[in-house]
Amino acid sequence: MLNSLTSFSRLVVKQSFELAELFGFETRNKYRICNEHGEDVAFAAEQQKGFIGILFRQFLGHWRTFDLHFFDTRRQEFMVAHHPFRWYFQRLEVREPQGRRLGVIERRFAILSKRFVVEDVNGRVLMDVYSPFFRFWTFPFTTQGRERARILKRWSGVGYEMFTDKDSFLVEYLDSSLSVDERGLVLSAAIYIDLKYFERKGNGGGLNALFDS
Repeated sequence: MLNSLTSFSRLVVKQSFELAELFGFETRNKYRICNEHGEDVAFAAEQQKGFIGILFRQFLGHWRTFDLHFFDTRRQEFMVAHHPFRWYFQRLEVREPQGRRLGVIERRFAILSKRFVVEDVNGRVLMDVYSPFFRFWTFPFTTQGRERARILKRWSGVGYEMFTDKDSFLVEYLDSSLSVDERGLVLSAAIYIDLKYFERKGNGGGLNALFDS
């Protein structure tokens, strides 16, 4: 599946809805990954870690340690993203199930904006992502000022935005020369963005995206 990412110019990442979220209980995050025709091409899910994992999810939110597993439609795992515990410079370490590393997505310091970088396995910055305050739902991936990919958060409706985490993100691969690893990192970044900036934290709701810079 990882190699097949080169055949897509657009993907839509949709968070799966769970009723418990209406009552303020944060459940395990699960996502559908669709092509532009709405057909499922892959899935991603946070690994469940028992009762301790539930407690961490409730009280630590996006700061917690977790693993995201990506599967194709045949339920074959093709990518894993590990999120270690960090208070500020959160990161995702992305690899194949067999252990080959793809790279890292890591937050950078910014004021009234959102900024993170995409690095290769040697720590070299491949793409810089900067989302200013006045465009907090748009995340362009640039290399030396050239936009190579983009992630856009789609509005889910007032009810969903206020009371649930049902988010939807459009992933656009703008540069046809993006490598397979780079495409995998951009796809992983869509879920990183959701968990980091749009997952409910305490009583803040999706509005944390405005202030959690």
